[in-house]
Amino acid sequence: MIKIYSTSWCPACIKAKKFFDMKGWEYTEINVADAHEDREEVMKVSGQRTVPVIDIDGEIIVGFDKTAIETAMNK
Repeated sequence: MIKIYSTSWCPACIKAKKFFDMKGWEYTEINVADAHEDREEVMKVSGQRTVPVIDIDGEIIVGFDKTAIETAMNK
């Protein structure tokens, strides 16, 4: 399962979501700009306040890193 913490205006977030769509991978998006609780959750998950933070079955990837994403998806 893919979960992405993002904002609607973040270029790397947009690229990551387009990449998931291109691959045909379903994901859940959590827009951290909408709720304070979601910003706190991203900090707990990644230790950072930056987006995107991508959670693939418990593996955390900070930023848009195609290689890391594909590696995590192939496990």
